Amino acid sequence: MNSQQSSSLSSRLTTLAQRLGLIGRAPRHILERASQLRLPFAALPAPRDSICWLDGPQLQRLVELPRDALSGPVQEDKAQARAMLIRVVEQEQQAAPSLDLRSIDGLCAGEPELGRFSSFEQYAASEACRQVRIISYKDFIKTISLALPRFLASERISVRQASWRGPRLFWAGEQHSEAFACAVAYARRRGLEITLPAALTRYRLSQDGLAQLQQHYHVLAMPAAAWSDPSFMGLLLDSGLPYSRLSLLRGDADAEFLLLPKHSAEARALGEGLRLAGAPDGVNYLKQLAGGDAGEANPEQ
Repeated sequence: MNSQQSSSLSSRLTTLAQRLGLIGRAPRHILERASQLRLPFAALPAPRDSICWLDGPQLQRLVELPRDALSGPVQEDKAQARAMLIRVVEQEQQAAPSLDLRSIDGLCAGEPELGRFSSFEQYAASEACRQVRIISYKDFIKTISLALPRFLASERISVRQASWRGPRLFWAGEQHSEAFACAVAYARRRGLEITLPAALTRYRLSQDGLAQLQQHYHVLAMPAAAWSDPSFMGLLLDSGLPYSRLSLLRGDADAEFLLLPKHSAEARALGEGLRLAGAPDGVNYLKQLAGGDAGEANPEQ
């Protein structure tokens, strides 16, 4: 960058700082330094259309976010951020007197590696399910009873749905996922109607909660490398600005969300600078997920 380009950038940053009300020297300095950071920012992943409940952003955690879920140096800052986050996702309980199990095509149990499969049929044909053999109706009853020991007694099952995962229903059982998936795939193939009462938990992103979060916080996706980058950590820690951190994506290498309250001029300046440097905006990401809702399945068949 030559001196003329540098001067132009500095001028634009100063104009931005003035527009945002960051007229103090310290906020302007933070904004300028943050905008020049070179960190390996990457776009946040869209949820895959898979059978795995644990695949993708775990936004349902926000409903009952534990008090120790956020990290950061000041308890009050974390508590304020948590109070805002728990309003982002709404939870609804619904009783379905008769749910056709063939409408279920997801599993809450199991490892995220199940994300490789887009349907129970695909999963049932995989090596993971090769020990499950269903040839006759008797085999079907035996197999589904492994997953649902009181299947013949019509005991109620638990099912989940998340708006950001579309209409897909996920069985909330914790054991014998292979048996459940193979039994449902067999029932679909043979045209067997299998119904049970169900308790359905639905999760939905709240437009009001998202608007409030955007009004009061910068929510930025920071790569794992940021937390060992001296330049970034110096900006975050040296001025003592308020912040919180939250992980909602699975895997050690995935991005972690940095929450910077906009009531602090220094924190707001850091957030604006990081956005200029390329940090993905977490609220916009959530808004895209909310806008991409594919509707809800009707649990009553």
